[in-house]
Amino acid sequence: MKKVKGLSLFSGGLDSILATRVVMEQGIEVEAIQFVTPFFNYDILADIPAHKSKMLDQYGIYVEVEDISPGYLRLLHNPAHGFGKNFNPCIDCKIMMFARAKQLLAEKGASFLISGEILGQRPMSQRRDTMNVIERDSGTKSILLRPLCAQLMQETAVEAAGLVDRSKLLAMNGRSRSPQIELAAKYGITDFPSPAGGCILADPILSKRIAQFYAGDSVLQSAEICVPDIRALLVGRQFILPGGGWLIVGRDEKDNNKLEKLIQAEDARLEMEEWPGPLAVLKKAGSQYPDHEKLEIDLQLAAALVVRYGRKLPENIGKGEVTCLLGTSRRLILAAPLADKIFREWQLS
Repeated sequence: MKKVKGLSLFSGGLDSILATRVVMEQGIEVEAIQFVTPFFNYDILADIPAHKSKMLDQYGIYVEVEDISPGYLRLLHNPAHGFGKNFNPCIDCKIMMFARAKQLLAEKGASFLISGEILGQRPMSQRRDTMNVIERDSGTKSILLRPLCAQLMQETAVEAAGLVDRSKLLAMNGRSRSPQIELAAKYGITDFPSPAGGCILADPILSKRIAQFYAGDSVLQSAEICVPDIRALLVGRQFILPGGGWLIVGRDEKDNNKLEKLIQAEDARLEMEEWPGPLAVLKKAGSQYPDHEKLEIDLQLAAALVVRYGRKLPENIGKGEVTCLLGTSRRLILAAPLADKIFREWQLS
């Protein structure tokens, strides 16, 4: 008889860990798939083997990782089911991931999908009605098992076919984490992620930055948004300059190092090479400006902000010397520090 195998949608959070283990306890082989985007789990890509080893050692779960960033960035243009409280398209996010996991079933030799959802835990995506919508629109109704709340849901085809013993599934509901923590203790799991953090798109501050760029209010047109752009949105001080330019100014050495890695060929790089100060990046300066005059104005203002956030100049020196690199061009811009009252309204939260 062919051994039954399930494919678990794995976030790395406690619910997905437990859902996977509940099915594994029935002697069923389970492989987990962990999706990553710039908004969640992206740091995993820096060392996937180390992450897989950690999940196996800590939780006994074999995990594969897949980057779905390009499709996810397109999704944010117009999610069919809208956004949550911030810029989080939770329902469409789940539909996208469930649909992709369904495509992987044949490749993985699996018969059904496993999700760590708990009825009533999330106000947008884990209500009974929205859970039904997610099943319907992802085409997974007959193959999706939610082990942690299965006994509160209609019996699935997976259970009816005897692939999984329904009596050994659970009836968790609501927002309390006590049942999950008790179950984790039963499995000997004591080191697990806290529920804080999660998706950047649900963050009330960072999500505003991302939403503004998707609105197309700057020189960065929404059709051009890519992963390095999103990563850059999460670093340093962010400004929309009068000419429409998107400027990022590092707050400290750590920010400067992050920005250094995110600079693209069409970005302008500004810094004072002979005086301590921030690295600044004017995004898309080489491709997205409507005319050269607006670009020049924004470069001058960017240089003035670099001087403003640098170490205070000596009293006998009124201007700082800022090196600007754009493409193959290298130039020096002499700029006085910009007064705070001028640029405060340009700064994003």
